[in-house]
Amino acid sequence: MDRLKFFREAIRDIKTSGTIFPSSRFLSRRIVNNIDFSSVKVIVEFGPGNGIITKEILKRIQPHTKLIAFEINDKFFQSLEKIKHSQLIIEKVSAEDVSSVLKKHGYDKADCIISSLPLTNIPTEISDKILDNAYDAMLDNSLFVQYQYSLTYYKKLKEVFNDNVRLSFEAFNIPPAFVYIAQK
Repeated sequence: MDRLKFFREAIRDIKTSGTIFPSSRFLSRRIVNNIDFSSVKVIVEFGPGNGIITKEILKRIQPHTKLIAFEINDKFFQSLEKIKHSQLIIEKVSAEDVSSVLKKHGYDKADCIISSLPLTNIPTEISDKILDNAYDAMLDNSLFVQYQYSLTYYKKLKEVFNDNVRLSFEAFNIPPAFVYIAQK
């Protein structure tokens, strides 16, 4: 999906996209640089949008690893379907259903969850459920990596992940983004 198509879809559905610009390659790299690709078997991605972070993950993924992407936007889902990769599973369901989708594909827990969800645009009861369900679906010591354009969710993530949250910042993104790295 090119930038213009992304922009059109993002404007049309700003509540689920959260931005009008796709993530930069700098943000994508900053996010995936937190992952130890040699040890993960199941990576979950919430809200992959046009797939720029998905593609960065797939460049680094090991042969024994699966990537399960959750995307509810029709246009973004169709764009993701064009990525042909045997280790990529794309699900058109809410991130709230992470545990049932993992079980559907034969997994109990995720080794890592990467989230591009615009948590500040999602109603609190749903975003709380997504974060709680994500935490429950993760293995001990696994990572939850989330980016946002503000520090709004820092306190909430610290509550969910028992203060095991650190911050990073990527200036080379429009807009600049905060990357939260939480460990279960």
